[in-house]
Amino acid sequence: MWRSNCKEIQRPAGGVIMVKSILGRKLRMTQMFTKDGKQIPLTAIAVGPCPIVQIKTPAKDGYAALQIGYGEAKAQNLTRPMAGHFANAGVKPLRVLREIRVESAEGFTVGQTLDGTLFQEGDRVDVTGVSKGRGFQGGIRRHNWRGGRMSHGSMFHRAIGSNSPGSGQSRLFKGKTLPGHMGHERVTLQNLEIVKVDTQNHILYVRGGVPGPDGGLVFVKGTAKTNRKKAVAK
Repeated sequence: MWRSNCKEIQRPAGGVIMVKSILGRKLRMTQMFTKDGKQIPLTAIAVGPCPIVQIKTPAKDGYAALQIGYGEAKAQNLTRPMAGHFANAGVKPLRVLREIRVESAEGFTVGQTLDGTLFQEGDRVDVTGVSKGRGFQGGIRRHNWRGGRMSHGSMFHRAIGSNSPGSGQSRLFKGKTLPGHMGHERVTLQNLEIVKVDTQNHILYVRGGVPGPDGGLVFVKGTAKTNRKKAVAK
């Protein structure tokens, strides 16, 4: 289960509390053109529906948070504790659970659903996903090593070369870049702009690329970078 320590809560004019955090899946990359003919690269993300499975309060749990779920799961694949957890909440079994910290859990109910209507065009979001796995890669691709000359008599093209001094401290220092496993890491891209919102199909069109393959799980939340800039300006 992913956990988030961010406090993403807004209080609109109607007094209704809305949390700008949701789970979804990356669909594909696409593009659109502005009126003056400029091309904008976009990533389509299908978000929600994410029902609230559990509400945590400071009195009972020591902090306020919402546990949301995403993606249907088969009941026969659940353990008994998890099956009871979903039964107590009155929601269908879900594949992914995510905890979102909030300032206050008042105004939320178990079973309430979060969807793409939380976001509007022009909003800035942070998108977290697991990057594509590249397997075992050499240092030139993994760490952008320069490599040796490609001429015929070089005899040194893409090899590792010397790793440590031959005398004195004859060991590898921490942080030494070497070949190894590349990718399949949790990556967050910050301050991405939502260019278009398809409220009917609950699809967000975000400017630029998003970590992970098509169909990969992503977590979208209101960006914290813009808030920090406003705080500094004040």
